[in-house]
Amino acid sequence: MLPRLNDNREQRTRTLYLTGNTTILACKHDPRFSFMLYIPESAWDEPDRQLDLLVAVHGTMRLQSEYRNAFSSFGKYNNCVILAPLFPVGVAGDLNANGYKYMLEGDIRYDDVLLAMVTQAGELIKRQFEKFMLFGFSGGGHFTHRFLYLHPDRLKAVSIGAPGSVTLLDETMDWWPGVRDFRNIFGHGIDFDVLKQVKVHMSVGAADTEEWEITFPEDGPDVIPGANSAGKNRNERLDTLRESLQARGIDVWHDVAPGVPHDMRGVFPYVERFFNDVLRDRLPEPGKR
Repeated sequence: MLPRLNDNREQRTRTLYLTGNTTILACKHDPRFSFMLYIPESAWDEPDRQLDLLVAVHGTMRLQSEYRNAFSSFGKYNNCVILAPLFPVGVAGDLNANGYKYMLEGDIRYDDVLLAMVTQAGELIKRQFEKFMLFGFSGGGHFTHRFLYLHPDRLKAVSIGAPGSVTLLDETMDWWPGVRDFRNIFGHGIDFDVLKQVKVHMSVGAADTEEWEITFPEDGPDVIPGANSAGKNRNERLDTLRESLQARGIDVWHDVAPGVPHDMRGVFPYVERFFNDVLRDRLPEPGKR
């Protein structure tokens, strides 16, 4: 989309940088973090038209634009804003790459950071996103299912892609392998009645079977009791997470992509199909496929 000859400065800025695939925006709540958007033209041309929001959370490599760009066509044809956050490595100066995955890092609550980005995106285009869709792969899959426990009231649907470690709804283990001390850490419990209303999807490649990166050495500095209890690889751990949710009465749609290793692009068609089905209210029966 190109600016018109008679456009003022604000209109030119909106056309060049805030329509379609946007520039990167600092988060006003905490400028250490940023986000980029896909904004469909209808957001500006039809200000009364309802928009959906889909948040796509990067993995450990922080390929933020790849996650936004993957959903741009989805956003265009579904009248949907796409928000891709960036949670940089080492915001506390220690090169920690994993803080966002577990929601807490020092005084940072990553769920609050994301909610602030959602609010800011809504203010930018004069909308309110009370509920949104959420996707994350690998490190983003960590974030996504833990955010689900914290804020099911804000989610229409969630897609959890191949997390290396999972938090089970197990009250015999502390956070993060389990949720026994969830209320003490976060100030409230898990609202299972609301959680059951969220459409939950999982995806993983059938060939995503490596173990070296996701196994916590029993004598390592980061080991937590139960850290390896959900299984040896991402397929096993996602199976265990699904069973944990189903045991609490939560429906799960679970896709295993044949021949696909640990690669977001390989599971993306299943993710896109899930969100399309959510928006069109045509989901098949839940279960593993």
